[in-house]
Amino acid sequence: MSERRVCRVLGQHRSTQRKVPCGADDEEALTDDIVALARQYGRYGYRRVTALLHAAGWSVNHKRVERIWRREGLKVPQRQPKRGRLWLNDGSCIRLRPEYPGHIWAYDFVEARTHDGRKFRILTIIDEASRECLALVVARQLRHEDVLAARKRPVKASRQAGR
Repeated sequence: MSERRVCRVLGQHRSTQRKVPCGADDEEALTDDIVALARQYGRYGYRRVTALLHAAGWSVNHKRVERIWRREGLKVPQRQPKRGRLWLNDGSCIRLRPEYPGHIWAYDFVEARTHDGRKFRILTIIDEASRECLALVVARQLRHEDVLAARKRPVKASRQAGR
């Protein structure tokens, strides 16, 4: 059969049958370098990886890097929310994890209203390791002296009071 008739039956253009696709001979080495840079610099996208490749001596187009980036399934992870971080002056963050009961306490103020519309506040102090409520201080007004007194109160006494 002729090439013209076969291409018409298959619905392909004739030029697709004449040109032999030639892949670049450095494709595997470039792919390995892109994956290595993506592992080393997890927050960098394909544009910055392209700049790093240029600095390393590669003569590569950003569109080629993007094509390989997508083919390898590389993605930049989503940013973590700023809430709950402890920031240092150099811009890095360290999130403290509780290692044992009594290591890290969290406290918060809750506000509500009675049926006649008057406000009252509740100071809650929670141990993050055991998730146990250490103190609940209820008052119409909470001053800093009340907060400091609740923090200094012995944990064993507050546990025994609840029994």
